[in-house]
Amino acid sequence: MSTCLLGARRAVQRSLLLAGLLLTPWAMASSVTEKGETFERTIEEHGQRYSLIGSGVFRYMVWTAYAGAYYQAGETQPQPLGDVPRRLELAYFHAIDAPDFAEATTESLQKSLTAYEYSQLEADINAFNRSYQDVEPQDRYVLSWDGGVLRLALNGDTLFKGGNAELASAMFGIWLGERPLGEEFRDALLGKN
Repeated sequence: MSTCLLGARRAVQRSLLLAGLLLTPWAMASSVTEKGETFERTIEEHGQRYSLIGSGVFRYMVWTAYAGAYYQAGETQPQPLGDVPRRLELAYFHAIDAPDFAEATTESLQKSLTAYEYSQLEADINAFNRSYQDVEPQDRYVLSWDGGVLRLALNGDTLFKGGNAELASAMFGIWLGERPLGEEFRDALLGKN
């Protein structure tokens, strides 16, 4: 083998070794951090194993409102409005009152659903809205759909349990649908950034 080829081969080997060493900590990290909030890459909950699809920070006007992470069970391609088990975790940076959550949920769903779709889900939406509680900085809401039950939990305490696939898709659609609260945040949650 010529000296030139041998030297080139060694250079490629060293480059690959260096790249492997640099990427190993990232690949082995068990969590991601967004604006100081940590989200695990995998979570076991309600008989499901969820894998992180994406994470990001939601900004509203001039405020950094919350950090979030979106997970799915068993699927590698994001299907936020499908019937796959999925989970959205939001860590808040500011206090928000329960009535403000209910109002924002109602307004978002009225904008994203047809009048007929909204009317079909209205009783379930109202029940869901009644479950909201005030949040303080560092509180976390988790919205999850396990394939049969929709849940809303605050800091690990379940506040709502029920609903159906249509309500689940409508609720996840607030952040992940065609007309989300924020397109940049949606894209980050779906791993597109």
